[in-house]
Amino acid sequence: MKMKFLPQTQIDLILQKAANQNNKNLDSLFSNLIQPNKDNINKFDFDLLITNNILHIDQIKKVCIDYRLRFLDLKYFKGNIPATAIEKICELEKIHETSLKDFKIMAPSVLFRLKKADDPLLFVPLGNDYYYLIHKWGNDLSPFRKIWAWPFKNIWNLLVLILIISFFATLITPYQIFTKTQTPSTFWMLYFFMFKAIASIVLFYGFALGKNFNPAIWNNRYNKS
Repeated sequence: MKMKFLPQTQIDLILQKAANQNNKNLDSLFSNLIQPNKDNINKFDFDLLITNNILHIDQIKKVCIDYRLRFLDLKYFKGNIPATAIEKICELEKIHETSLKDFKIMAPSVLFRLKKADDPLLFVPLGNDYYYLIHKWGNDLSPFRKIWAWPFKNIWNLLVLILIISFFATLITPYQIFTKTQTPSTFWMLYFFMFKAIASIVLFYGFALGKNFNPAIWNNRYNKS
């Protein structure tokens, strides 16, 4: 009997689902897009755009925080842009009779330093904090990535994880090393010791490597922040 593996996480589908929920009122959406603003540097015929590919910056930020991704200018991306993405850009420019610029990439942090292929997504700004998803390539994210990224969303999530790890570490630690008799107070003393030890390691790792929580790095171009 073959084991069924969990499906990979398709970030583009998650983004399109969020866009579909937020863009149900098309009149309101298009009125926001056509409002004049100095950031509206790409001119589109909005009637020809795929509505589910239009995302607000808040939707992009939420997905980046949930999955510990970054949303940065294309110039910081160290991977290769595939021919299919170039074709999509050329197709959009031809249909809308425009020249696109100021592209953005959503991808894991490592893709802004090393050449690997894990689910980058290419965007172009529409103006008024809206972006249009042009193309996605590479491999889908692990189905466990959201779970892996959960502790890094904020200090409280990380604290909960440390408490849980400390609890299980206490359970598997032999009491005979510290005392001859096992009592509830012994367990909680050992648990407190484990918590301090693990928390110290996590803090040292975080400060030494310049790590930060997801809300602080999702649009930060620096490796250490």
